[in-house]
Amino acid sequence: MAQAQAKADKGTQTLLVVDDRAENLEAMQALLEGGDWQVRCVGSGEAALQCLLEEDVGLVLLDVQMPNMDGFEVARLMRGNPRTRFIPIIFVSAIAQSEDAVLEGYASGAVDFMLKPFDPEVLRRKIHSLLDHERNRSELLHLTRQLDSARAFNASVLDNAAEGIMVVGEDGLIRFANPAMAQMLGCAVSDLEGSALLSHLLSPVVEGDWRMSEFYRHWRRHETYRLHEASLRAGNGEGVPVALSCSPLPKLQHAMVVIALDMSVVRSLHAQLESLAVTDPLTGLLNRRGFHQAMEAALARIQRNDQRLAVLYLDLDGFKRINDSLGHGAGDQLLRQVGEQLKGSMRPYDTLARMGGDEFTALLDSLGHPEDAARVAEKLIEQVSVRHCLNGVDVTVGASIGIACYPECGQTVESLLRAADMAMYEAKRAGRQQYRFFSPEMNGRARSRLMLEESLRTAIEQDDFVLLYQPQVYLDSGRLRGFEALLRWQHKVAGTVAPGVFIPLLEETRLINRLGDWIFAQGVQQCQRLSRQFGEQLVLSLNVSPVQFGMPQLVDDLRRVLDEYQIDPAQLEVEVTEGALMQHLETTQEQLRQLRLLGVKIAIDDFGTGYSSLAYLRHFELDTLKIDRLFIANMLDSPRDAAVVSTIIDLGRNLGLEVIAEGVETLAQRDWLVAHRCPVMQGFLVAPGLPAATALAFPAQLDWADLPAGKDPRGQA
Repeated sequence: MAQAQAKADKGTQTLLVVDDRAENLEAMQALLEGGDWQVRCVGSGEAALQCLLEEDVGLVLLDVQMPNMDGFEVARLMRGNPRTRFIPIIFVSAIAQSEDAVLEGYASGAVDFMLKPFDPEVLRRKIHSLLDHERNRSELLHLTRQLDSARAFNASVLDNAAEGIMVVGEDGLIRFANPAMAQMLGCAVSDLEGSALLSHLLSPVVEGDWRMSEFYRHWRRHETYRLHEASLRAGNGEGVPVALSCSPLPKLQHAMVVIALDMSVVRSLHAQLESLAVTDPLTGLLNRRGFHQAMEAALARIQRNDQRLAVLYLDLDGFKRINDSLGHGAGDQLLRQVGEQLKGSMRPYDTLARMGGDEFTALLDSLGHPEDAARVAEKLIEQVSVRHCLNGVDVTVGASIGIACYPECGQTVESLLRAADMAMYEAKRAGRQQYRFFSPEMNGRARSRLMLEESLRTAIEQDDFVLLYQPQVYLDSGRLRGFEALLRWQHKVAGTVAPGVFIPLLEETRLINRLGDWIFAQGVQQCQRLSRQFGEQLVLSLNVSPVQFGMPQLVDDLRRVLDEYQIDPAQLEVEVTEGALMQHLETTQEQLRQLRLLGVKIAIDDFGTGYSSLAYLRHFELDTLKIDRLFIANMLDSPRDAAVVSTIIDLGRNLGLEVIAEGVETLAQRDWLVAHRCPVMQGFLVAPGLPAATALAFPAQLDWADLPAGKDPRGQA
């Protein structure tokens, strides 16, 4: 500690070592001890930034792979801060020797990139060299300030300065040029001395002679003249980008000092940073920021010329399935392929971007008619919807596209993108692999959906949901089989909200997960009461959404409530849709196996309306098939629907599954089902969904003669 303080007192430069592993810091401390510098070690990117803001650091040895904030991010933040932007950075890393990693390191602002293991002597020499360079830069900055304030210089310092320095007389001729100035322009000092300063200036162009230039005018006013973007002519005729600072010297010298900073490297790094800021690193397309800039420029142009443009918002259909099954590497490969396909389908002057994830946008400029955007959308869907080979596996994806035209759909970047995004979701809801134009109705539906979603959240918080219980009876005897628990929403203002309105939104927003435990607890608690009334042979059916069915804790949640209310698992029937079963077959089989081990029954709800394959159906461990109400409603008038219902009944019987007909509303439907040996029915012919107290009073055996012959007028279950 005393040695470090002594070095600090002598003005020794500080060397900052950043690594998240303590053993690496100890090794670097030991390696760098004894040098002409002070070693400072920190264990994270955040600590490094704090140290840089509080202390004077001459050089940073920076690890790449660190938690929370990696080395690249630290370097970028350093380059963005005026206090730290010029501090040299050496990346010291053990990561794979990939070109991308090294390039990213240099793009982040590093002056060198050393891969472990490295030669300690090489590292020490590099540190010496870079600390010398940083020392020279700091000294020059200090001297420049002195020159600006005191109008004086020291010839020995000028000869050894790293930046180009010239002394120009009041006649515009160069009296003195240091070696760095000559090296910058690729000539000898003698070639510069005696020549006119303006003869070496490419830009800005000076009209007239020397006395008309800003250099002379500022000198006459004893003012400093700075040019942040200028260009000097090198000996080979090419331009060298420079920043010039011209300050008057004391009056007796009748001259000015011109300091030239070579901006070639800075301009190159700036261009790289600008490119990274607006470019998606995965596909090479514009990113969200770049697309916004392109749209703003296009809107400003066409507003002057009264032209049209269209924004296309494209989302891949089936990308998540591929990403989950083949891994993120394959997903990235697919996104690159799709980006190339889209690029090849666009006109050279159109703009294409990846907004993030599997979403792309396109800006179609100078459109004659909106139909032109539709033709482009059709072409893009066709291009994307082909077979892709990913690591030897052939996969297929689709695309849904929303189209927003200027000026009908919006006149700002935000409004056009929002409109195209809404139209894209309409295309998805319409069946995917389609395009849709934005319409004002979509905006209204989007606002209504937002309000409905907020109302749902409030309803969950305020316990506005209830469960109703619809009876299921055996067709041959009228004996009660059990009840299906139906979720209902009693809105405090709007009244009863239809299940077809709020249940899909509950599933889409995953708010159904917040209701899941409540539904299980309420249903099983009522099952306990019903069992005391009707006996332990009674079955309660609970609907499980696809979102809930995919949750790994489903079986544990059911086991917990069954244990709490001491209910035989065989009294509980879990209803899932065909779509939920077919999403992930391996996961489905394991989930069904776990439910079977728990002892609950398993039913497929709305059977016949989904896309299950019979080949898969025979592998699923099921107990019940429920025939969708649409088939029941039409079977007496439609031979096709009657054939479907008859086939499902026979299929269930042959597979040893119980079959339940949903939505039975007339005696004629009941008689048809009896004739075709359907075991169980439910529907308004028997009863709608009943409150818990009413369900307890339902008869254990029906007298069919007491049932109405026509349709119940109270609506659907």
